[in-house]
Amino acid sequence: MPLRVLRVPRVRSVRSRRLAAATAAVTALTSLCLALPAQAQADSTVNYVALGDSYSAGSGILPLDTSAPLECARSTLNYPHDLAARLGLDLTDVTCGGAETKDFSGSQYPGVAPQLDALNADTGLVTMTIGGNDNNTFIDAILACGSAGIATLGIGHPCQSLYGSSFDNTIDTTTYANLDAALAAVKAKAPNAQIAIVGYPWIVPAQAVPGCYAKMPLASGDIPYLRDIEAHLNAAVQRAAADNGVTYVDMSTVSDGHDACEPVGTRWIEPLLFGTNYVPVHPNATGEAAMADQVAGTLGLG
Repeated sequence: MPLRVLRVPRVRSVRSRRLAAATAAVTALTSLCLALPAQAQADSTVNYVALGDSYSAGSGILPLDTSAPLECARSTLNYPHDLAARLGLDLTDVTCGGAETKDFSGSQYPGVAPQLDALNADTGLVTMTIGGNDNNTFIDAILACGSAGIATLGIGHPCQSLYGSSFDNTIDTTTYANLDAALAAVKAKAPNAQIAIVGYPWIVPAQAVPGCYAKMPLASGDIPYLRDIEAHLNAAVQRAAADNGVTYVDMSTVSDGHDACEPVGTRWIEPLLFGTNYVPVHPNATGEAAMADQVAGTLGLG
């Protein structure tokens, strides 16, 4: 009687079994995550903290953020709110109109905590626009040049003649050092965060344009003077960012042609006179949205 040959089933190797088990586990986990309700998935949302001055706060744009101190004039249409909404970030917004770098570590108003108190090791993203209010440098330049421009009926460059390099000197001797220290403090408080500081969009054009004087009463020769001061301020911001390993978000190219002398619908900055914001010489809602676009693009977020 011939022998029957028994066929024994081939046993998979230990490696094959482990691979199959791992694949099944990943598939199950993926299915579980997709089935989680939105609230449960929100636990992994990036903690985003917005710091900075009125250009960060959107001061002058309605509606106001009712969770903010009234003195801060913070808008719900500022670029931090825009950025958080489009990317699904968990926003803590402590931006405040009039803020200087010293208000990062000290209280700007009674009962208002230092802005750095909002940061910790769990912070994943930090943005800010800051430096323009330090020593009132840029505010003083706008006011001084406006007064001089009215006195000369827009002729010549009286502001440049009066103040020369004084505003630039203050930026070099004081503002840069303040920015450098502020960014170092932000990094220390939020060591795991991606940090970006946003430059200021252009307030005036490179040269005087017809019709600008009625909205921005500056002498024609002082328009390029003020533009150069703002460029100098942004250069100081950029240098402080580079020295601290922080991302600088450049607004100079994208905001060219959207200054306060442009008509409604084109301008991103509202003029001193006849503007739509209740705080003049500040970004409007379109300008804040453009700042959000530039932050997202520079950081590669969405």
